[in-house]
Amino acid sequence: MSLQTNLRGRLRNTFLPKSHGLMPVFEAVVNSIHSIEEMNGAAEGRIVLQVNRATQGNLDFDAKSQSAIVGFTIIDNGCGFNDDNFKSFETLDSDHKIDKGCRGVGRLMWLKVFKQVEVESHFFDSDGELKKRLFRFDGKSGVHGEKILDPTSSNPGTVIRLIDFDESFRKQVPSKGHSIANQLLEHVLWYFVRQGSAPNIILEDSDETFDLDSLLEGHMHASAFIETITIRECQFDLTHIKFRASVNKKHQLALCAANRLVKEESIQGKIPGLYGKISDNSGEFTYTCYVSSEYLNQHVRSERTSFDIAEDVEDMLNEVSLKDIREAVLARTKFYLQDVLAETTSAGRKRVDDFINNHAPRYRPIVNHVPEELLIVDPEKSDKELELHLHSQWYEVERQLVNEGHDILKPQNKEQVEEYKERLNEYLSKAEDLKKSDLANYVSHRKVIIDLLQKSIERLEDGKYAREDMIHELIMPMRKDSNEVFLEACNLWLIDERLAFHNYLASDKTLLSMPITGAESTKEPDILSLRLFDNPLLVNDQNTPYLASITVVEIKRPMRNDMQEGEDKDPIDQALGYLERIREGGVKTKSGRPIPGGKDIPGYCYVLCDLTKTMHRRCRRANLRITSDGMGYFGYNEPAHSYIEVISFDQLVKSAKERNRAFFDKLGLPSV
Repeated sequence: MSLQTNLRGRLRNTFLPKSHGLMPVFEAVVNSIHSIEEMNGAAEGRIVLQVNRATQGNLDFDAKSQSAIVGFTIIDNGCGFNDDNFKSFETLDSDHKIDKGCRGVGRLMWLKVFKQVEVESHFFDSDGELKKRLFRFDGKSGVHGEKILDPTSSNPGTVIRLIDFDESFRKQVPSKGHSIANQLLEHVLWYFVRQGSAPNIILEDSDETFDLDSLLEGHMHASAFIETITIRECQFDLTHIKFRASVNKKHQLALCAANRLVKEESIQGKIPGLYGKISDNSGEFTYTCYVSSEYLNQHVRSERTSFDIAEDVEDMLNEVSLKDIREAVLARTKFYLQDVLAETTSAGRKRVDDFINNHAPRYRPIVNHVPEELLIVDPEKSDKELELHLHSQWYEVERQLVNEGHDILKPQNKEQVEEYKERLNEYLSKAEDLKKSDLANYVSHRKVIIDLLQKSIERLEDGKYAREDMIHELIMPMRKDSNEVFLEACNLWLIDERLAFHNYLASDKTLLSMPITGAESTKEPDILSLRLFDNPLLVNDQNTPYLASITVVEIKRPMRNDMQEGEDKDPIDQALGYLERIREGGVKTKSGRPIPGGKDIPGYCYVLCDLTKTMHRRCRRANLRITSDGMGYFGYNEPAHSYIEVISFDQLVKSAKERNRAFFDKLGLPSV
């Protein structure tokens, strides 16, 4: 097949990601390595990769005042383009160097990224005489302008100029010489860590020079460890490398073909303990395992950016999949790093235990149903990330439970009674633990609410106290009724658990707007009272009209000490006033049906406030009895047919904590 005849079509059909714009340059360096090996061995070889940049006024400049890259020059002292090599270059898909993993398509990559290639090469002809060959290569004419001239050098070698860097590729690749040198080292790293040696490779960028041998020394944390494993009867060579922690790398699996890096895959977190930088006796490092195999050589795509290997295959096909390779390599990685991973594994497990104990006790009941490796996390993981991770494990346990529940009541064929009982007991145990998790989540949420309540009654930085709306919102959202808010959004249990059982619930609503009464009053609570947050929570807690009761909750600002006689200043009188207006208006169900004997419906009035001097006086005047702990008052008002309880904020917090602590104790969870 003629190169010139098929070149344009092949270029159209050749794919190269924009982020791989440096690959043709690195492949040119690999070609130079092969040329040196063919000539005199790597020990005497030298390769120089020059970065060619635009001069000022010629092309655009990078943001940091560094001129744009326009091309590259590769100089080596290899055998050069002798007749055999030149003939191979003119032939697409040549098998001239197939033993080195070459596919004969590397030159196509040059023309995907650069508009033109110029070659000047010194070589020995068949008679042993040194000659110079010049030619050009582009996407329109293929190889052209070939000349054989007398030598201008005393030694063989080649200079390749890659000219006019395509802007769409150039913008997607590193622009700094140091970054390019590091990527080049990764691409040809195999030649440095294999048995034998690599040529001396230099990158020159303006007045900067980077020696890959020196970069390698700076990169390497320890010498490479090489081993061979077998996957489905195919041999794979693993090269375990520890890089110094200063190198900007993550833990990776690197698949190679034909001695080149083809595909990198992060394995960070895929092995318990393998997260960020890890340490051994010599300090911190990051890890990479380079994988090479004849199998990978055979299945690499021609452009060498990926493999024609399935992610997973059925066992009967007996083909190696990417999953097979990954699992086998990770198993060896875990063994290779077992000593250094022990510390991070322990820290990761402790991070989970501490988070569950101190922040998320709901997950403790399901821990026994989660694989141990999923309970080992990166110790640096944030609380949010850890919560999401544990929640996903909780969801998986629940999913398994639902799945098992469909089959658990159907004994399997030939299943013995004892086997079925054991399976049933395991299922019931998991179900019980999951319900404990739900309860733990609920009581943990209540603890947060109690902590917020305690915070809201404390003195602020300015020496004042918060207005009562903060407390009001914690108990129930303001200006809402039971038709507008879910019960889950309320925390009525702070006052009395029984308040959750109601027919109608209103917060910060006028009596006129409430469907449970025909009262026309808009004064209590009026707009002024609304702004002063002197607003009640109203509850009719029964569906049946014959067992109805009305509860009024009045909330006052912490440490308020201006209580006086009269409905405007006395919260006890104010609560009783609300109760009186509701009864006079005619008490109804929320659906509008009248309740017989509505004027005699029993009432419950709760006043939430601090027991300041003036509040003590109002309680005594109302003939209420002080509680044994001195933190509240209670009594019954016969004329109002109502039970009255004054609860100090301190008592409210204390009582809520005690009731919630009982749940923690029952679940065996820490309450602080």
